[in-house]
Amino acid sequence: MNIVLLGAAGAGKGTQAAKIVADYALTHISTGDIFRKNVTEGTPLGLEAKRYMDAGQLVPDEVVIAMVKDRLAQPDCEAGFMLDGFPRTLPQAEALDSALLSMDKALDAVVAMEVPRDILMQRLTARRQCRACGSIYNVMGLMPKSEGVCDSCGGEVYQRDDDTVEAATKRLNDYDAITSQLVPFYSEMGLLHSIDGNRSVDAVFADIETILQG
Repeated sequence: MNIVLLGAAGAGKGTQAAKIVADYALTHISTGDIFRKNVTEGTPLGLEAKRYMDAGQLVPDEVVIAMVKDRLAQPDCEAGFMLDGFPRTLPQAEALDSALLSMDKALDAVVAMEVPRDILMQRLTARRQCRACGSIYNVMGLMPKSEGVCDSCGGEVYQRDDDTVEAATKRLNDYDAITSQLVPFYSEMGLLHSIDGNRSVDAVFADIETILQG
């Protein structure tokens, strides 16, 4: 089973991605992880991407899709994969479709988590994270027992720069302007499944299970 998980920042993709991977044994593919691995290991693609990043430029789609294609060709993806954070744009989605076709692979489903914008803003600006281990907290829900100290590792719990109101607004505007084009694209392909992400974690996952088992 090969799937794409879509949703704006704050929609809960990370939480659902972890549950999907655990229950369906899919390989979780994050473009952020792919970038870091290629850059750290100094691969030809990593060096090319670093050249653009060092110049303060966006990494071209052809470099990004080449990294993703290389990752999808690895043995752990044979039994199925879940793409999280990719594609982000319509050209990337079209390039992914072509790449999968050339590899004799195909997507089985695209799950789009829909959450009202005001709820997304609340979630994003309420989030706090451990600087050391990455554990997530929320001022509207679970917070550390000791203020500013992570329950898991004792690290500093802080608000990330991209979780301020200004940053969250820009992230959501970018999603509306660019990534939302993927919804009609995948809908026309008959792959899109939109679900209400403004519910409990278990309720959302129950819908995802229905889609993946169908």
